[in-house]
Amino acid sequence: MPASPSTARAINDRLALRLLQQQGPLTAAQLKQHTGLSRPTVADLVDRLAASGLIEVVGEAGAQRRGPNAKLYGIVADRAHLAALDVRTEGVSVLVSDLVGRVLGEASVPIGHDTGTGHAVEQAVALVERVAKEAGADRLHTVGIGAPGLIDPATGELRDSGGLPAWHRRLVAALQERLPAARVTVENETNLAALAEQRDGAARDRDTFVLLWLGIGTGAAVVLDGHLRRGASGGTGEIGFLPVPWTRGLPSATDCAGGFHSLASSAAIVELAGRHGLTAPASAEEPLGAGLVRAAAGSVSADGAEGPQGAGGGAGDGGAGGAGAFLDALADRVALGVASVVAVLDPGCVVLGGEVGRAGGTELAGRVEERIRRMAPLPTEVRAGVLGGAAVLRGALLTAREAAQEELFAPPDR
Repeated sequence: MPASPSTARAINDRLALRLLQQQGPLTAAQLKQHTGLSRPTVADLVDRLAASGLIEVVGEAGAQRRGPNAKLYGIVADRAHLAALDVRTEGVSVLVSDLVGRVLGEASVPIGHDTGTGHAVEQAVALVERVAKEAGADRLHTVGIGAPGLIDPATGELRDSGGLPAWHRRLVAALQERLPAARVTVENETNLAALAEQRDGAARDRDTFVLLWLGIGTGAAVVLDGHLRRGASGGTGEIGFLPVPWTRGLPSATDCAGGFHSLASSAAIVELAGRHGLTAPASAEEPLGAGLVRAAAGSVSADGAEGPQGAGGGAGDGGAGGAGAFLDALADRVALGVASVVAVLDPGCVVLGGEVGRAGGTELAGRVEERIRRMAPLPTEVRAGVLGGAAVLRGALLTAREAAQEELFAPPDR
């Protein structure tokens, strides 16, 4: 049964808007080429979308061309403003953008472990309000939040998780109360990092892959056939609880000590580096473990051979030989988690994400891949993430954009 004229128009409008979202401004002729629609149909949908305030003329295709088809049409960027939050145990980062993802403001605030729940929530909410005001966003349409812990797949709410500050769960409700007109969504931080690496990072050519998060904590995100998999209780990827050798015991239902977390968290990496005589100065830009891995990787990759010290003097008395041995030992540990994922899911590609994954670069990823070739019968490429810790904010912004555009671009009769 053929679609009604109104349904056909709605389908065409959504198709054009999706193209403008993904590719940026296009001419009417380019819209015709990409959609396969007739020239009159494209002209009609351009007029209709412009009249509804969704698109506008943003320029011309080139100085050599004139006329209607030379006009470049783009999404009206200030039709909606969005906020993205990266909520960590030690603080929160916020950015505000327009509807096409252009960042208008960004800031962070540390929140100490001894900060009371109410005060911590107020600090985080006040930061969102301040960044939005400074960005000129009088009203936020959608707020996307990335947080550690489990997200209930039925309700979309952050569940109670052992070891996480109480203010994490309170923050979502507080933002909704202070920003009643905004749509507030929350997603696991590792899942958001995977979406960002797939859109803009190391997994752009993959619709099936696993992202292994290596930072202060550990986690994994599973993308199969283009879809993020969360599991029955939202716990897909809780790899920190994976039982592994070389630990002092087994993890419990409430404590991942003894699991993979005990081998690959930032604290475990710092301890491992110390055994190899490596030290690095503390940095506010990344976890100490990531700094040690970055220095070691820089040392062994310099001129294709190991130098006498870590990059920039970051490696201490262990020297370059210690740096290489440290990366080998870390790769042994990381490979345990990767091999388990490969044996169960056969993703074909594992991205080492988070601050440590990015810091290790190809030096760490190559070492892990070589071990996986020996440990697993399934061919698997191991790649270094390129977004690091910034992937969470980027993923939160992507989900906020998609949610806002889904609502704003919906057909009128839906």
